[in-house]
Amino acid sequence: MAAQLQPLSKRGSGRRRTQHSAAINVIPLVDVMLVLLIIFMVTAPMMTVGVPVELPKTQAAQMNDSVEPLIISVNANGETYIQESLVPMTAMIDRLKAITNNNPETKIYVRGDQKIAYGKVMEVMGAIAAAGFKKVSLIAELPH
Repeated sequence: MAAQLQPLSKRGSGRRRTQHSAAINVIPLVDVMLVLLIIFMVTAPMMTVGVPVELPKTQAAQMNDSVEPLIISVNANGETYIQESLVPMTAMIDRLKAITNNNPETKIYVRGDQKIAYGKVMEVMGAIAAAGFKKVSLIAELPH
């Protein structure tokens, strides 16, 4: 932070005596904070899920949801993740019920790596649907 020193002189004395006033300039601090805010607002949506998955391409329209869904990922090795946590297939349904408070209306998106067999993704979706969750969708990537 920068401090501005402004000389103040006293009249009437034979010697000039100067006093300095230290005032903190907060404008650069506010500028830096606004730039950081903009940077975080732009980069935060790009950091949604940390599991590396190569999504297949599709021509479907992009969905706009106001409520953030629960994301289940199946990577190239066939491992399943809830958000960023590795979960074995046997414990996935119990964990989903605990996270969603057993709410069957919770939106669940399934991301499957394009290199794995289609049957593995369907196995995950079937288990979720069999547990009573009604809003299960697949995520695909739009072609560039």
